[in-house]
Amino acid sequence: MIQKLVQSKIKSILKIRNSDSNKGTFGHALLIVGSKGKMGAAVISAKACLRSGVGLLTLDVPSKERAIVQISIPEAMVIDRKNKEIDFTFFSAIGIGSGIGITKNTQDILIQLLEEYKQPLVIDADALNIISSNKKLLKKIPKGTILTPHTKEFDRLFGDHIATEERIKSAVKKAKELNCIIVLKGHKTVITNGTETFQNTTGNAGLAKGGSGDALTGMITAFLASNYTPFESAKLGVYLHGFAADYTLKKQSMESMLITDVIENIGYSFKSCLKSP
Repeated sequence: MIQKLVQSKIKSILKIRNSDSNKGTFGHALLIVGSKGKMGAAVISAKACLRSGVGLLTLDVPSKERAIVQISIPEAMVIDRKNKEIDFTFFSAIGIGSGIGITKNTQDILIQLLEEYKQPLVIDADALNIISSNKKLLKKIPKGTILTPHTKEFDRLFGDHIATEERIKSAVKKAKELNCIIVLKGHKTVITNGTETFQNTTGNAGLAKGGSGDALTGMITAFLASNYTPFESAKLGVYLHGFAADYTLKKQSMESMLITDVIENIGYSFKSCLKSP
C-alpha cells in the first residue's frame, strides 16, 4: 500500500535543535559534484545542503573549478578531485553524482567510494548513469544507500517500463533486493525502502527545470549527515524540497521559478512544518 507523505508525518520526524548544539552536532557532509561546464550543479547542491542544516560541508570538485565554489559558497570547504588520498570514512554522509560527468576519473572515484565507504550514500545523476553501464556495481552499494533516479535514469538501471504503476512496483522490488532507499522522482515522487512506500504531496511543475534534482541531493545528504535515518532523510528531503517550491510559487510563476529561488525558501519549509498542528 502506498501511503501519502503529508505534513504531520514530516513534523513527527523533524528534530528541534538544542540550544547548546554546535557544528559538530549536525555532521560533516561531502558532496562529489560538478565538472567543467557543470559547476552550477555543484553550487546548487551545496547551497541546498547548507540550507538544510548540515554542520560542515566539503565539496570534491576539479581543481581548476574550485574558485567558483569558494566565491559562490564561502561556507563550504573544497578538496581537489584528483586527490586519491581522501579518507571517505572521515565524513558523516556523502552525496555523489550531480554534474560530475561520465569519465574514467569519475568512474574510478565512484568505484573507490563503493569499496571504501560502508555507510549509506546518496547517489544521483551521473553516478547513477555510471552504475547503469556497469550493473555489477549495484551489488557494492552500502546498505541503506539512497538512489534518486528520475524515470529515464531508473529505466537505465532496471530496464524499460511502460507505465508509472509498473515502475513503482519495480522500485519497491529493487529497494528490497538491494536493501536501499529508492526515490523515484516525478510528478508525485515515490520514496520506498521495499517495505514501506510513500508518495509525496508537495511540489509543482515549476520544479521541472535543470537543477531541481541537484538541490534534492544536497538536502537529503544534509539530513543523512545530521543523524536522520536514510529513510527519514529521503522523506524529509523530498517533502521539504516540494514545500519550498510551493511557497516559491506564491511569489513566482511556474515559468519563472528558479531552483535558486526554491533554495532560499527552504527555511520557510522548516518553520511551517515545525509549527504545524
